[in-house]
Order: sequence, then C-alpha cells, then structure tokens
Amino acid sequence: MLTIHGVTRSRASRLIWLCHELDLPFRQEPVIQAYRLADADAPDAPMNTRSPAFLALSPAGAIPVIEDDGLVLFESLAQTLYLARKHDANGIGPRDPAEDALMMQWSFYAATAIEPDALTILFLHARGQEQSGEDAAMVANAAERLVRPLKVLDAHLATQWHLVGGRFTVADLNMAEVIRYAQGYGALMAQFPAIEAWLAACQSRDGFRRMWEARMAEPE
Repeated sequence: MLTIHGVTRSRASRLIWLCHELDLPFRQEPVIQAYRLADADAPDAPMNTRSPAFLALSPAGAIPVIEDDGLVLFESLAQTLYLARKHDANGIGPRDPAEDALMMQWSFYAATAIEPDALTILFLHARGQEQSGEDAAMVANAAERLVRPLKVLDAHLATQWHLVGGRFTVADLNMAEVIRYAQGYGALMAQFPAIEAWLAACQSRDGFRRMWEARMAEPE
C-alpha cells in the first residue's frame, strides 16, 4: 500500500486530495514540520522533519515523502504526476505524451512562477486580515509579482474550463493547491474572475472536501 509521510497541513494535501480522486488507498505517517515544535530534537518529540528515521527517507528533511512498491519520492509534484500516470482514473492522468507534457508544464509553472510569492501571502496575510509595516509591504510586493503569471492562467481559463484536455486532471489539482495559498488575499484574486470560478469548482470536488476535512481536523 502507498505510504504518505507528512501531516495533512503540508504539501501532503496534494497527495491526499489526489488519492481521493483516484480512490487509491494509502497509509499516512503524520510527520510534522520541525519548525512547528518547541524542541524537535527532544527525546519525546513526535516524528518530525529532523527525526533521524525520517531523514533516512528524505535527506532534505521536507515533507511529503511517499513510498510505493520500493520507490521513495520526496518532491510533491513528482509524486502527484507519478501517481496520476500510474493509477489513472477518469482521465486525471495524461492520455498521450502531449498531455503529459502539458500537465508537467502547468505544474512546473505553478511551482516556479506562482508558489514562492503565493506562500509569502499565505504566511504573512494571516487569516485574511490586513497586516501592517514590513509584512504589509512584503504581501503587497508578492501580490504585484503574481499579477503577471496569474494573467497568463486567467486568460487560459477564460476560454477553457480546465488546464489540459477539457477535463479535471492532475494539472488542475497541482495548480489549485498552489493558488490556494494566495486565495485569502481578495485584492489580488478579484482581478482574475476566471481563476476564482475555476478554483471554486476545483474545491467543490468531493476529493478536495475530504482532504480539507482531514486537514482542518489536525492541530494548527
């Protein structure tokens, strides 16, 4: 059985959502981020990203990690693309090499052009409330940098309901989980109605709702 190492309040959410879409059973080992613990190296600390047993799987000390039939992967986008190809259901994975390339294109675009600044907004624009001082400036700068890549995405979604193949695929899932980081910053998202409509549709899916319920059940 597939094993996912990582709490759901992490990029493991991508994997868990995908597994629900694929009806793929999995076992979850709730490895927590070391920075969330008062003393990650304490003898009684829970399994975390600095634990020797976890570092044996992921020398980079990052979650999630998956184990699948002897294969160990420690990058979340590699994991979702791999699982979508291996356990395709309802066309969530690629049907041909061209679709495969397009799914990688949008996934890598999300990771390189959008995710860094979206994470800045997530961490500093806490609970959708306006920040002050240096944090506010950093959020505003991140939002300004996101306008260009989000224009590209919005233009695509204005004419096509999904990223690849006219159907929900792993590319939509990967992108939606990245866009979610900036979702609480209304001043940015309101500029992109096609993205907002598409994201709402993605997050209305049963697979997302099941993942989100599990995520919300975990301690912050």
